[in-house]
Amino acid sequence: MTATIPKYKKLLADFGLFYAAAIWGATFFLVKDALAGIDPVILVGYRFLAAGLIMLVVLLILGRPVFAGWRQGLTLAVILWLLYIPQTIGLGYTTASNSGFITGLFVIFVPIFLRIIFKRRPSVMEWAAAVVALIGLWVLTGGLTDINLGDILTLMAAVTYALHLLYADKYLKAGFDPLVLSCQQFLVIGLLSLAVGWAFDLDFEIHTATALWTTLFLTLFPTLTAFVIQMWAQKITTPVKVSLIFAFEPVFAGLFAWTLGDEPFVLYRAMGGLFVFAALVISGLPSPRRRSTT
Repeated sequence: MTATIPKYKKLLADFGLFYAAAIWGATFFLVKDALAGIDPVILVGYRFLAAGLIMLVVLLILGRPVFAGWRQGLTLAVILWLLYIPQTIGLGYTTASNSGFITGLFVIFVPIFLRIIFKRRPSVMEWAAAVVALIGLWVLTGGLTDINLGDILTLMAAVTYALHLLYADKYLKAGFDPLVLSCQQFLVIGLLSLAVGWAFDLDFEIHTATALWTTLFLTLFPTLTAFVIQMWAQKITTPVKVSLIFAFEPVFAGLFAWTLGDEPFVLYRAMGGLFVFAALVISGLPSPRRRSTT
């Protein structure tokens, strides 16, 4: 399938995935600050429901079948909900660097699940790239310090991150509409989060201006634009390559911290970013051929 895709579309998909990684990389410190003024489950509910309603209007204008492939959309929504709820709650207990590294562990789960669940054998270079990316993430974020409840919750997010990426790849390569699947996921995640908030009597109020503006930012950019771009791009590129580009999230988080956040430049973190970049290059190299025994 990939052989028939024009080169410019592949490049456009890669640039779109880098955009998504950059936007998501900017959210770790934003979400952590916003949690002082809004419940984490309610934050997830508001951002996804608002994005879903916007997408619903777009689909109705375009005349797209909103309920087409709803089983696949529901599956992806539940997996994605099990990613964002633990990760968002976990940020209230752990550091942004711990959350960034643990979430980045999905790069090693992708080839594992690809082999175990989907019966597809990743190439030698894809395995090598995943390991190099993992080393880079460790160097970049400083690894784990003082493991706590937030880290355990974030590890669950890393597992579901890999599963969502692979199941999205499966459904999109089968021909399902990325816009429709995105809308379905957003609406289900938003409604499910708010239902949980109602069932557990959570606080629905947004208490600070920071939390309000962060919710709006998360709705429009990391949710609405970045996820839609991801779904479109996954029709074109491989899941391992997607995971390696998304490993740049903490790299972009570091860049934003050094520039917009006025944090001092740290050499070893920059070296970690170079490892992640090297992993992306390695993934594109041909695997060594086995020597013939005949």
